[in-house]
Amino acid sequence: MYIVSACLAGVSCRYDGKDNLIEEIEELVKVGKAILVCPEQLGGLTTPRNPAEIIKCKDGSSRVLNNKGQDVTKSFLKGAQETLRIAEIAGVNTAILKARSPSCGFGKIYDGSFSGNKVKGNGLAAELLHKKGIKIYSEENLPDELLKSIKSTDKKED
Repeated sequence: MYIVSACLAGVSCRYDGKDNLIEEIEELVKVGKAILVCPEQLGGLTTPRNPAEIIKCKDGSSRVLNNKGQDVTKSFLKGAQETLRIAEIAGVNTAILKARSPSCGFGKIYDGSFSGNKVKGNGLAAELLHKKGIKIYSEENLPDELLKSIKSTDKKED
């Protein structure tokens, strides 16, 4: 069982009200092998919403601010905790999450300047899942064997 960013399965839950549909990930959900999550919605944020990025503070801590300067850290933390709870209830050991997102990004995220620059780091939900031992992939680094298993699932359903 996988947990997947809902936007990757075609749910219009991105900050701008759009999706990032990847048909193979949508298929995982259709055949019951994946559970959809949107940590930002689980944290109480609306869709659409202002884009947000993680900001590193001078004291070494981090906050999540939207492009209007509003601190939305509490919502992002709540969404990360709810995402972990869903993963634990379902016995999930692998997640496929949206690259660079302040919730779901893993390995690289936007730098907080809203300029498209990327830095090493993880979104809040991805970090929490990773700390609990859940393997994280993004749509950009799915291993070939995972893609093959998804495609073989497609054929079995036909």
